[in-house]
Amino acid sequence: MEDHPIQGLMKTAMESLKDMVEVNTIVGDPVETPDGNVIIPISRVSFGFAAGGSEFENTEQNDSGGGNGNKNKLPFGGGSGGGVTVQPVAFLVVGQGQIRLLPVDNNVLLDRLIDMAPQLMSQLQNVIHKDNQNQNYKI
Repeated sequence: MEDHPIQGLMKTAMESLKDMVEVNTIVGDPVETPDGNVIIPISRVSFGFAAGGSEFENTEQNDSGGGNGNKNKLPFGGGSGGGVTVQPVAFLVVGQGQIRLLPVDNNVLLDRLIDMAPQLMSQLQNVIHKDNQNQNYKI
């Protein structure tokens, strides 16, 4: 069975999408800053694809077939398309003995509080521990 024309349309569109959506599109190339930090962009990638076609009725019904062997072949019309959306989500910052995720969206305050929670808990434990030691000496 010979290839249908829609297969060529789909193959071309899918190969084009494959070239656009790769690993470096989602996790970008790292950039090193002069102070030694490495910044890695993180993005959200969405893509869509559609293809369709139709075979039309042959209006030239010729019983002889013209001798070219295309007696039963119907005219074809079709198309395909696709789209890609790349949306930045965050930056991963690696350096100075720590890893930080800096989000791009509007909820930065909440994310910063969550990011700082372990440090705040450690400081709170140190304050409580010092208070307990001071009370033991006063008795």
